[in-house]
Amino acid sequence: MSQHPLRPSPVLARRSRRPAVPRRPSRLLAAALATVVAGAVLAGGGVALAAPENPSDQQLGDARVAQDAAAAEVGRIAGLVAAAQSQLEQVQVQAEAAGTAYLLAEEARLAAESAAEQTARDLQAAADAVAQAQLRIADFSRDSYMNGATLAGEMALLDAEGPGELVRKAALLDYVADHQVDVLGLLEAAQQQQAAADAAAQAARAEKVATEAAAASAKAEAEAQVANQQAAVAQVTAQKAALEQQLQAAQVRLLELQGARDAYQAWLAQKAAEEAAARQAEERARAQAAAEEQADTGGQGYVRPARGVTTSCFGARWGVTHFGVDIAAPIGTPVYAAASGVVQRAGTATGFGYAVYIRGDDGAVTVYGHVNEYYVSAGERVSAGEQIAEVGNRGQSTGPHLHFEVHPNGAMYSGQVDPVPWLRARGISISRC
Repeated sequence: MSQHPLRPSPVLARRSRRPAVPRRPSRLLAAALATVVAGAVLAGGGVALAAPENPSDQQLGDARVAQDAAAAEVGRIAGLVAAAQSQLEQVQVQAEAAGTAYLLAEEARLAAESAAEQTARDLQAAADAVAQAQLRIADFSRDSYMNGATLAGEMALLDAEGPGELVRKAALLDYVADHQVDVLGLLEAAQQQQAAADAAAQAARAEKVATEAAAASAKAEAEAQVANQQAAVAQVTAQKAALEQQLQAAQVRLLELQGARDAYQAWLAQKAAEEAAARQAEERARAQAAAEEQADTGGQGYVRPARGVTTSCFGARWGVTHFGVDIAAPIGTPVYAAASGVVQRAGTATGFGYAVYIRGDDGAVTVYGHVNEYYVSAGERVSAGEQIAEVGNRGQSTGPHLHFEVHPNGAMYSGQVDPVPWLRARGISISRC
């Protein structure tokens, strides 16, 4: 793959404050303003028009009460939305942890199965050794029977027909005299020990299988909780949207009663303030982007994995550990290899949807989770700063972001450390952690 230069990307962080932008007046408000402005133009042209209705203090007071009530209801439902989103983030982190636990249980099961297979082979070797010893003794017994079972050792030797047979019988007599009982006893004891070891290995395998099944069940339950909480967030978000529409209608009604001129002046002032705030926010964003651009590349061959806003740091949360740092950015934002190395895995990953695992030249494994698309495959070598994927919202995710992990000990699914100081030590700065 060709290396892509780093470039700033627009950032849209989940649950982060967005820069203020000018809002267009609603259709109802625009219609009210147009009516009053048209009346003013006609009046200035000398056309006599009837005086507009002068709303009473009671009407204005009722309109303000209705607006305040609608605003209070919007505030209440906004609190419910925030709480639901926080709960969704909690179960998402727990689902990630359950996915990691499942991978560890699967790895332990494979190790137990390998151990059980090895003990089975050792058991077969011990049985073969016992069988060989039994055959050798059977040969001796047959020879003794054919030569007379009551012959003494010396007689058996004298009965030999030639020097070759004499040597063989002497060696066999010595072997049986010295080792017959001991060899069979030791081999049978070894066979029993191997059988016990095989039973223990099979029991360990059964235990690991049960552990894996429990981990799989926990993972499924966590994923179901995520799905349920996503539905809850969608429900309260829809309620909030409906209440915001009611609030907007109440605001428009109050502006109409206060008078077209006052409404227009208020809208102009609001528009000017929001445009000024938007300009300031844009200037701050440009300054921050310039600062981050300078800090994107470290001086030791390491690169920031993605541009965006840090929304979640490494550490314990809700009884489990969040093993990485979350960098929120729009879907499609480039994801870069933090260090040069070889891709170990790319594609579907439990909890992450899609993920890429890279073993760096320094031995550390870096993980890039929840990506929307990935552009590398296992076994491929990549360079630091090379685009390997794009930010996504797959798997157990509450919004578009990159989940970045570091495993300095080289393990694929364990040994995670806080990636922020790890990157900082290599010249890359990640803020907000």
